[in-house]
Amino acid sequence: MLPGARMTLYNFSVADLGKLLILLGAVIVVAGIALVLLGRTNLPVGRLPGDIIYRGKNTTFYFPLATSILLSIILSVVLYVIGRMRK
Repeated sequence: MLPGARMTLYNFSVADLGKLLILLGAVIVVAGIALVLLGRTNLPVGRLPGDIIYRGKNTTFYFPLATSILLSIILSVVLYVIGRMRK
């Protein structure tokens, strides 16, 4: 290495990686539970007008456009409120 050159290394220990994996696992579990609970309600999430469904002879293509827009708006409002509360 040349004198004066800087090299940035990320020093993650195995314990830090383990904590990250546990956190990601917990987020996935919470998301799974939320999806199961939403599936038991009769909310038309995923079947809104504006969701694109194409059923061919041997294939089905589904693109939840309206559902994606609705979830984006809801998450934007929630994150905006959380951001305003932190200030």
